[in-house]
Amino acid sequence: MIRRHFFLAGALVVLLLMAFAGGAKLLFKKADPAAGGPPGAAQMAKGGGASPGGGGPRRGGGMGGPSQVTAIPIETRTFVDAIEVLGVAKGRQSVTLSAAATQLVQRVNFRDGQYVPRGAILVELKDTEQNAGLAQAQARMVGAQRAYDRYKALGEKGYASKAAIDQYEAAYLAARADVSAAQARQNDRMIRAPFSGVVGLSDVAPGALVSPGAPIVTLDDLSAMRVDFPVPERYLSQIHEGQALTASVDAYPGDQIAGRIARIDTRIDERTRAVTARAEFPNPGHRLKPGMMVRVAISRGQRQGLSAPESAVAVQGDSAFVYVIHPKGQMAMTEQRMVVTGVRQSGFVELREGVSPGDRIVADGLNKVIPGQPVKLAAPRSGGGSPARDRAPT
Repeated sequence: MIRRHFFLAGALVVLLLMAFAGGAKLLFKKADPAAGGPPGAAQMAKGGGASPGGGGPRRGGGMGGPSQVTAIPIETRTFVDAIEVLGVAKGRQSVTLSAAATQLVQRVNFRDGQYVPRGAILVELKDTEQNAGLAQAQARMVGAQRAYDRYKALGEKGYASKAAIDQYEAAYLAARADVSAAQARQNDRMIRAPFSGVVGLSDVAPGALVSPGAPIVTLDDLSAMRVDFPVPERYLSQIHEGQALTASVDAYPGDQIAGRIARIDTRIDERTRAVTARAEFPNPGHRLKPGMMVRVAISRGQRQGLSAPESAVAVQGDSAFVYVIHPKGQMAMTEQRMVVTGVRQSGFVELREGVSPGDRIVADGLNKVIPGQPVKLAAPRSGGGSPARDRAPT
């Protein structure tokens, strides 16, 4: 029992010693300002907070110099008022050929992509039965014709009645009609080109079984292309047959294809309130292909307007603005100015309100510009504005 009390007393003494040591350590830290601080705190405390250079506390990194931008002047540009719509190109004549009867293919007389004249036999189907039927019909027609001729001669001599002659004549005419029907069935086994054009790709080969409605090959007249496109009803008075227009396709960026309005539909779609117009475009070299998406532009006149590159106009929601540059002493300052935009053509935006001719604006790098802050003007890019007017003000 005494031993247990001895151990408890020893533990209590150790705890008291540890508490005393911790309190003394805290007191010493408060007395020494350099203890426990960041590196160099003691030197700052001794030096009264001044930097080693004696110039006071040193500042952190600044915002840097003015942003470098390119300036261009607001200039007048010709804009074309146009009705711009989308359409799909088609050949002047286009057809997908198919068989009129179920039969085996006996011969294919074309190559993929070949130009064929009108009436050319493209595919021949097996016609053994039709040939035999035609031969039988022709034989019956020959017999009926001879009988009719014989009775006709007898009637002229008074040896045959009029009724008998009419009966043999009817039999002859029926036999001749049977020959025509047999020839038609035989022609159904030959698939011909209904017009001159270029055939497309085909997988039909001799021995294949074709059926009515199954596509065999496409045929397109590519000498000219047709484009059907919708025109809103409100523009109906501004279009007419023979009117010139231009078109562009993604396959040939920058190329403008001239054409004309060939026909205007007689009805307006009640759901879309638009009328369908058909344009025709020459197609030398067969550059345009059926199925291409075509952008059609119908000119409504030209006008002059102030313009700026698309890169110089910033858009936020329904608002647009530019940064106008003003000289201020040796610096160039920027002003954010709201503008009213018009049409966009060839990389330029029409500015209807907000700027005047000759105003200089920031051409690019708008994300680096802060309104009311100075900027540094860079040398103009090739093809940009006038070098003399793009220099920084002095």
